[in-house]
Amino acid sequence: MKHSTPLLALALALAATQAQAQTIYPLTKAEILSGSKFDFKVEFPGAPAASAVKVTINGKDPAQVLGGSVKFTEKEDGLGHSAYIIRDAMLKAPGQYVVEASMGDKKSSVKWEVFNPTQRKAKNVILFVGDGLSVAHRTAARILSKGISEGKYAGELAMDDMPAMALVSTSGTDSIVTDSANAMSAYATGHKTCVNALGVYCASNKNTLEHPKVETIAEIVKRKRQMAVGVITNTEIEDATPAGMVAHTRRRADFNDIVKMYFDTQPDVMMGGGSPNFLPNSTNGSKRTDNVDYLKKFQDAGYNLVTTSTELKSAQGNAKTTKLLGLFNTGNVDGVLDRKFLKKGTVDKFPDQPDLTDQVRASLDILSKNKNGFVLMVESGRVDKYAHSLDAERSIYDTIMLDNSIKIAKDFANKNKDTLVIVVGDHAHPVSIIGTYDDERPGTTPREKLGTYADAKFPNYPAPDADGYPNKVDVSRRLAFIFGSYPDYCTDAKPYMDGENAPAIAGATAGTFVANEKYCGKPGAVRITGNLPTDANSGVHAADDVVLTAMGPGSEKFRGRIDNTRVFRYMAEALGLGGK
Repeated sequence: MKHSTPLLALALALAATQAQAQTIYPLTKAEILSGSKFDFKVEFPGAPAASAVKVTINGKDPAQVLGGSVKFTEKEDGLGHSAYIIRDAMLKAPGQYVVEASMGDKKSSVKWEVFNPTQRKAKNVILFVGDGLSVAHRTAARILSKGISEGKYAGELAMDDMPAMALVSTSGTDSIVTDSANAMSAYATGHKTCVNALGVYCASNKNTLEHPKVETIAEIVKRKRQMAVGVITNTEIEDATPAGMVAHTRRRADFNDIVKMYFDTQPDVMMGGGSPNFLPNSTNGSKRTDNVDYLKKFQDAGYNLVTTSTELKSAQGNAKTTKLLGLFNTGNVDGVLDRKFLKKGTVDKFPDQPDLTDQVRASLDILSKNKNGFVLMVESGRVDKYAHSLDAERSIYDTIMLDNSIKIAKDFANKNKDTLVIVVGDHAHPVSIIGTYDDERPGTTPREKLGTYADAKFPNYPAPDADGYPNKVDVSRRLAFIFGSYPDYCTDAKPYMDGENAPAIAGATAGTFVANEKYCGKPGAVRITGNLPTDANSGVHAADDVVLTAMGPGSEKFRGRIDNTRVFRYMAEALGLGGK
């Protein structure tokens, strides 16, 4: 049925009114921890004067309800809106809050819930984030590290053998598919945000550091409970997932500012790669734009600086070590397949990089010295990075490393019953195991070598070593670990023994990528037409739910399907972080 002209005009008028409605931050349905800090902001389109607008919270003056003072700016950043903002706002009383903002006949409202957990169940929380950890990663890691025969596994992963389980949805405020920044921000703050943002709501500010901030769990537990905090990863320490524990920026690439935010928060233990952003600009290899020496600043603040596995073990054994900064690579720490077996990546430059298990052991030893307890975030970040590069074996081996780290934490929790352990991916990748590639099958191409259903014979990886790693990945019958998103690339469906896969390289047209010809001439290799836009050089994330498993006090909350913001809420409830 065709719309009549009057109805169409009304619909267009309503759409225009909605498009010009004022925007309120935090957004509607926000769940806010009582006593936590956040920035309250309303953006009014058309840049009205302060006298032309009205803002209330439960019918009262926001400054009265939130504390602090109002700053009103016409044409904020020279843009076409006015900004009403209260920095470091706080709500202490639990309950429902209705925020209303009006400008003439244009009205907007949002609803918030303030929760106030005061009964503490857990002394410690250990949050494991397998970056990009998907169901297929868990399955593949179990097959390789435990073995499978006649359909039965010979053992369980530490991450799977936990009593609580939930499905976690990860979409952000602006996109159905999240990146690691807003995904980790949801875990660390309890607030959803947009792609590339950390610890802020995405407003209209030009300055990436001026968007409305929300306090992170690291900041909260140090301010309110004087607890210890640990942030460890095998990526650059400034990367999105670890940075999510301390950072407030609209742009996750603000590495120099993120290092400053680490120093402002001062987690008791920090470990990963990414040393150049700690070095003053005058130092060779620095990536800073200023001449601030953050290595010296951290050391002056009492941190023990370590750069190798050997130094880490020495610091761990020192009873006086209460603050530790470990920087083991200029970039990402090499994955376990390269470090332990193939000696590729940057192992020649950094031959003494620690395993994630080494970092977890040291962190638990140091953080447990704090009588008030601790929050430790552990990221196995290269599960994701190798999935982006369509490098199955490296991604799977780092999943096994993650599981070994979880085993250490579970042993700690079994001795310290007041410890909550959580394992979750920050987002999924579109990956699946669809069978096995069998070199004994006739033909030369991956399609001919692939066995499915009854032809998907069990893989013939050698028995794993004591750490769960087969010492050989280029076997004759391998898992067909398939990626569902990809650029143009070439593959022979065999492991990348010479180093991490680089599926696509820059094309002749700026901003486009084409298959990396390095792999196209291999025997049996086929050219695959990508299913991603041509500006993609690697795989992308998926909107699939991720699996969460947990144990310890407070873990019973994790069941069914939850939003990623609930991970923060349930940690806050377990620690009793409400109140002042």
